[in-house]
Amino acid sequence: MQSPTHYLPIFTTIVSLVFSAVLFRRWRRKPEAAYLAWWTLGVLIYGVGTVTESLTTLFGWHQMVFRLWYISGALMGGAPLAQGTVYLLMSRRTANILATCLGTFVGIAVLFVLLSPINAAAVEPTRLSGKVFEWSWVRLFSPFVNTYALVFLVGGAVWSAWQYWKKGSSGRVLGNVLIAVGALLPGIGGSFTRFGYVEVLYVTELIGILLIWAGYRVMAEGLDASIHTVQQEVNAGQNRLA
Repeated sequence: MQSPTHYLPIFTTIVSLVFSAVLFRRWRRKPEAAYLAWWTLGVLIYGVGTVTESLTTLFGWHQMVFRLWYISGALMGGAPLAQGTVYLLMSRRTANILATCLGTFVGIAVLFVLLSPINAAAVEPTRLSGKVFEWSWVRLFSPFVNTYALVFLVGGAVWSAWQYWKKGSSGRVLGNVLIAVGALLPGIGGSFTRFGYVEVLYVTELIGILLIWAGYRVMAEGLDASIHTVQQEVNAGQNRLA
């Protein structure tokens, strides 16, 4: 009998799909905001990862579902969300260069994930784990991508919170803190999967995406002005069109 925890990804998938739809509608109103496009993609990929977890819970382990889970969750993690923050904090040129480097690295990693043979003896019917790869070194790609996400998504949110705190913008401080904590949790949960405790990941994924959404709403509905030049320019452009 499966643990109730195994069904959490179903709820996480629903939350991710609704949140990505919210971000997509906002991006369509501000098509020049590359950071919104990347955040939309990031939440959507987050949902793809939890869809694969849901399918495994409901229908059992399947090789292609597992590979998709590893690519969208264990490998990419919060990288697209982090890239959105890069576009928010840095110049478009720098962000484009980093996006190219990230995309190239992930592309190479995905190729090896798809090519690696599977150790059938290590497969568990309702649990997902990278330990089933015959090429165990394939798992060495994910720490680099996850570090990228940690530095730019979590680090960017913490830096922003500090800047808003100095300006006395308590609402945006709270929003960024929620995003930082929410972004950190799936990474913590992911580390447990290396020891076979995938259930921890299922819990942290749900709490994480809820905190990120809460942080986004706090800032989107707040009245304090953004400190980020890119966001200021986007908002100014929208005001001229209004």
